[in-house]
Amino acid sequence: MRVGLVGTGYAAKLRAEAFKAEPRADLVAIAGRTVERTQEFSQIYGAIACASWQELLALSNLDLVVISTVNQDHGAIAHAALTAQKHVVVEYPLALDVGEAEALIALAKTQNKLLHVEHIELLGGVHQALRKFLPLVGPVFSARYATVKPEHPAPQRWSYHPQEFGFPLMGALSRLHRLVDLFGEVVTVSCNAQFWDDPSPYYSTCLCTAHLQFKNGVMAEVTYGKGEALWQAERKFEVQGKKGALVFDGDQGVLINSNGVESLEVGGRRGLFAKDTAMVLDFLTQGTSLYLTPEASLYTLKVAEAGRRSAETGTAIAVSGALRDGD
Repeated sequence: MRVGLVGTGYAAKLRAEAFKAEPRADLVAIAGRTVERTQEFSQIYGAIACASWQELLALSNLDLVVISTVNQDHGAIAHAALTAQKHVVVEYPLALDVGEAEALIALAKTQNKLLHVEHIELLGGVHQALRKFLPLVGPVFSARYATVKPEHPAPQRWSYHPQEFGFPLMGALSRLHRLVDLFGEVVTVSCNAQFWDDPSPYYSTCLCTAHLQFKNGVMAEVTYGKGEALWQAERKFEVQGKKGALVFDGDQGVLINSNGVESLEVGGRRGLFAKDTAMVLDFLTQGTSLYLTPEASLYTLKVAEAGRRSAETGTAIAVSGALRDGD
């Protein structure tokens, strides 16, 4: 598979390394946001440096385009790549607009091309442990997931730019997607979002909390925060059930029930981009199934959009559409 990569950041680096280690792939070309960085990055991996993603897509010998750049550009690049008859892999979110994401999924089907939205959080050790041990605490009635990252000072980069990153729970879609994967369809979302020094054009801090009411009765709270007004780091996932609780703090997990506290075996987070890449190549060369559909990511994007509207209006917002079987 001849691959073109859009992006030169952290995710792009891991993708490039994965493709260079794959005998089934040839990383042909790379496009970034600046000429200097793109040339430097491309030299490391022996690829052509393109001045823009449009120049990259003009290359006739590409089979697959991987999009690892700012969230704001995902939709436009994916549309152009699918129109050019390329298979597409895009880091979440597929787009920052629900309608645009729906149109991209329809286009991929019309073109008979792969459109895969990366959600490596589903492949990680914590999420796999959650799925494995969840039956031990059920029926589940509540969950809490918090990721807070203090940064002093806050960097002036795209992930702190409202337009380039998107609404926090859209840009960080995985925070919602893990809950949707575990608990299914969402009925309503209530959300509050705060920003410091916005619009400057970069904010120095964001803090976003959403409350999700699931169709099966589970109530969940999601908190996502980053920046220089925050002081305590947190990466914690808690699930409460009638028979016990699961608590994951960082990469350490415990089961708590009437028998006491039991430590759980939790796998690591290393190598997930390589695993995702291998699964994409398995699909393209052997026809094996991938671990999720773009429709599943689209559904979570609808949940995030409901959160954005809730933060704007101060009211609970119903989630449109249904999570279909297989999504």
